Amino acid sequence: MVFRGRFVARGTAAAVDLQSGPSAQLAARARRDQVAAPCTFVGLRDTLGGYLPAAEIGGVAAAYAYADQAHAGQWRLTGHPYISHPLAVAAILAQMRMDHETLMAALLHDVIEDAAVAKATLGKRFGKPVAELVDGVSKLSAMFSSHAEAQASNMQKMVLAMARDVRVVLVKIADRLHNMRTIGALPADRRRRIARETLDYYAPIAYRLGMARIGTELEDLSFSALHPLRADRIERAVTKARGRRRALVKEARKALQAALDAEGVAAEVSGREKHLYSIYRKMKSQRKPFREIMDVFGLRVVVDDEDACYRALGVAHGLYKPVAGRFKDYIAIPKANGYQSLHTTLFGAHGAPIEVQIRTQHMAEVADHGIAGHWLYKGAEDDAPGGQRTHRWMRDLVEMQQRSGNPEEFIESFKSDLFPDNVYVFTPRGDILELPKGASPVDFAYAIHTDIGNRCAACRIDRVLAPLSQQLESGQSVEIITAKSVSPSPDWLTFAVSGKARAGIRQALKNRRRTEAIALGRKLLNRSLANAGSRISDLDFRRLRRVFKEFGARRLDDVLSAIGVGDLMAYAVAQRLLAADNPGFEAVPVEHGGPVTISGGEGLVITCSRCCGPVPGDPIVGRMTPGKGFAVHAQSCPNITKAQRERPEQIIPARWTKTADSEFATPLHLSISRRKGVIADLATAIAAVNAGVDHIDVTERNAETSAVSVTVSVANRNHLAQVIRRLRNIPAVINIARGSA
Repeated sequence: MVFRGRFVARGTAAAVDLQSGPSAQLAARARRDQVAAPCTFVGLRDTLGGYLPAAEIGGVAAAYAYADQAHAGQWRLTGHPYISHPLAVAAILAQMRMDHETLMAALLHDVIEDAAVAKATLGKRFGKPVAELVDGVSKLSAMFSSHAEAQASNMQKMVLAMARDVRVVLVKIADRLHNMRTIGALPADRRRRIARETLDYYAPIAYRLGMARIGTELEDLSFSALHPLRADRIERAVTKARGRRRALVKEARKALQAALDAEGVAAEVSGREKHLYSIYRKMKSQRKPFREIMDVFGLRVVVDDEDACYRALGVAHGLYKPVAGRFKDYIAIPKANGYQSLHTTLFGAHGAPIEVQIRTQHMAEVADHGIAGHWLYKGAEDDAPGGQRTHRWMRDLVEMQQRSGNPEEFIESFKSDLFPDNVYVFTPRGDILELPKGASPVDFAYAIHTDIGNRCAACRIDRVLAPLSQQLESGQSVEIITAKSVSPSPDWLTFAVSGKARAGIRQALKNRRRTEAIALGRKLLNRSLANAGSRISDLDFRRLRRVFKEFGARRLDDVLSAIGVGDLMAYAVAQRLLAADNPGFEAVPVEHGGPVTISGGEGLVITCSRCCGPVPGDPIVGRMTPGKGFAVHAQSCPNITKAQRERPEQIIPARWTKTADSEFATPLHLSISRRKGVIADLATAIAAVNAGVDHIDVTERNAETSAVSVTVSVANRNHLAQVIRRLRNIPAVINIARGSA
């Protein structure tokens, strides 16, 4: 990642900014042996001896020997042999007790890119699983480039790699962790860029996988690289406060330990310290100085089993008074990454608040390492909550990736899933569903199943009908009402927040848009063919495949869709199809035909233009715009007058059907005398004739008059006339005009 392909000769200093203070300390730290080269293979082998059989350790030794030879003569910017980096990555994973294939991949993870070793060669020598892991890590090496599109594409690759084998990402995270520990060897600009992407992506991914210990270290290292002075000042403040508060924390720890012992609760009570970036983030979000951040120090209680957690909580609350509203039960309702613990804040000795976390030893291990562990790959604990949640998250990511129209859409959805500040709601059966903060019933519906989301018609929250846009709160019960005739609305994207919901809505809209485009394209093409006495059904499409290729299409539906969205003109397609179908065809004018009928509420391809807001009863025309479809305009619209001069081929006759029964939005522009309550009078007058107000905007012209733009929803021209008459009866209204201001 950071240093790959950037080798220096032994003893050559890297080009870094030699500043004094925190930046210089960062650079000096990167070159320390215990940081840059913290492990030898002998030390790694000793660690592996504690949990791997001898045969598997032998495979790791063979991988090390191969990597050592492949990287011979290569040096890191820290001045250490390059093999020190793969060794450090393997040591990080060994501390998590990862399996031997992951450790072999860690040692070999740079040989494909930096030593020109083929994947097939690795497969023959170390087996297909190891080769796949190394290849997966190599493909992720270009992740998060400076260009947004490339960054998004590489994120998609990462998700697919995660879905195939999560160990790929674990090796990548360990790789990034060691590179962040030695980031001080880099120039300032590269240091900031890499720290930023680590803070934005790698640390959140580590947290999402439940690897809190690595996540916090990545955050602190990134913070120190991005803001060395701020990090240094907060660290000094913590050190100073540690001395002042040590006695208070020590007193509280002894008192709680004694109380637990007296109640027969076997527990280990230890001090806990908030990490630097977490303190900084809290100071920034709450706009508080360091001295007002009261939970910098706390206590952690580790007990034997879940029952003991709640007994310990009772002891703690009996010893010190709890702070109201600061208790969280993550055992009953675990976090998305499987994290479980009880959190409570107590008024400790002398009234100083102390946060206490209570968990079992197993919960503590999950909190530190998450899914990283050999059991995940051996299938021994696939049913564990952490493993289930991780697999479910990855499955949702893959579905999100498949439904995203482009990489940018995917990365937007992915980011929203990386930072879940969750709410917990209940299904009608009493099951708990976890959703991002700000989630709506639409997010809930898609979380259950994509088909439920696509058919979501209404909802009940706590057994009461509620809007689909309402934000959900923890503890609520949600019921989704579905209907076969319902499909997602573009408006849903304004309040859906989960990545899965947004991807599902976009995909459904895309499918619906194509269906509507094909239907409109068929209507327009038949309209043009009719002038030559033909229809689509009369053509022999076996002879027309070559023509489809000319239009960049493989089949008829592709041609019709392109016509429907305005990328192809129906009359031009008709001429070409007729000529290809009948070599003796003599060109006839097919650009004119009967009007296209509009019934209103047509959907995503046929839309009523906002500039003039046509309503049934207005003389209308349509305009085909490439990529946008068929826009209905009033014949008097200035935009149509201009288009008829410049692009007459885009203008198509249109008429309303007799059954047009939707509501139509049309803009009105009023000049009014300024007086108190006049806007309320306008709204009352519009509502009096059963019309709706979609939007209202007021602009001050001078001290006496204001300009008001109001978009009203009406059924037809007669209904609009009633609205205008009502408005004219208001004394403050000077004049009214329709359409663009």
